[in-house]
Amino acid sequence: MPPKVKVTKEMVANASFEIIRESGHENLNARTIAEYLGCSTQPVLYSFKTVDEIREAAYEIADDFHTAFISPKETDENPMLALGLNYVRFGHEEKNLFRFLFQTDKFGGKDVTTLMSDPGLSEILNIMAAGLEVDVEQAREMFLSFFCVAHGMASLLANNSMEYDEGQCRKMLENVFYGMIAARKGNHNA
Repeated sequence: MPPKVKVTKEMVANASFEIIRESGHENLNARTIAEYLGCSTQPVLYSFKTVDEIREAAYEIADDFHTAFISPKETDENPMLALGLNYVRFGHEEKNLFRFLFQTDKFGGKDVTTLMSDPGLSEILNIMAAGLEVDVEQAREMFLSFFCVAHGMASLLANNSMEYDEGQCRKMLENVFYGMIAARKGNHNA
């Protein structure tokens, strides 16, 4: 008889991420994880005390996946627009992960103030400030407006309330982005 495969904490977390990605966070439980791994529920709960702890581990994986997905490439002409478009595309292509990350009470509870004070945002704000010739605080204000529009579109897409049209999404984000620039220059009618 072959030895049983040891189910590790990492295997449970990765399986949970995949289950959430494929069928939504509401379908995550010890039984679905065990089915995915081809084992009983006992090894699933060996490394974690509760399914909520498993969800937290899956959330970390999903958050890292999201960050990699939306990050602009060095070749992007306008990193801010690329970030926004990637964010919107994530809402369209990864609906279950988007809802898990941003639309669940327990895990999506980060408010906008927390988001805006994230140290990872500093590099984006510095690049944006330099490129737009504004100070970092003005860049932060502009980013918040831009983020709210991108997040709204991604939410609509993740909840099947909007058809995905990359050209239309790009145009809306460009309107917001260039509108903010025009407003900063004092041309409020642009």
